Amino acid sequence: MTRVKRGFIARRRRNKILTFASGFQGAHSKQFRAAKQQKKRALISAERDRMKRKRDFRRLWIARINAAVRFSGLSYSQFVYCMYKNRLSQNRKNLAQIATLCTPFFSTFSQKIMT
Repeated sequence: MTRVKRGFIARRRRNKILTFASGFQGAHSKQFRAAKQQKKRALISAERDRMKRKRDFRRLWIARINAAVRFSGLSYSQFVYCMYKNRLSQNRKNLAQIATLCTPFFSTFSQKIMT
């Protein structure tokens, strides 16, 4: 019986997964089955941690704004309510940057919003 040479599609699929797993330790980068399982876990963890990073940064921004607003005698929730009442946008990232870099401006800003 003659030797049958298979096509390249299956090999290309395996090589793509093994290339993805090339930095993993032990069998997770050498054996196809273990690499396939590890790739699946890695992608799940990556997606989960991207969502978690968004939550963590939002918590950080809120904490920074809250700390800056406390100097003006407000709480964070009162500050956000005053912003909402005055129809101002609530980009927490920018507010946190202003609160940390330009503290005097932010305190006058929060006093103006309060009135």
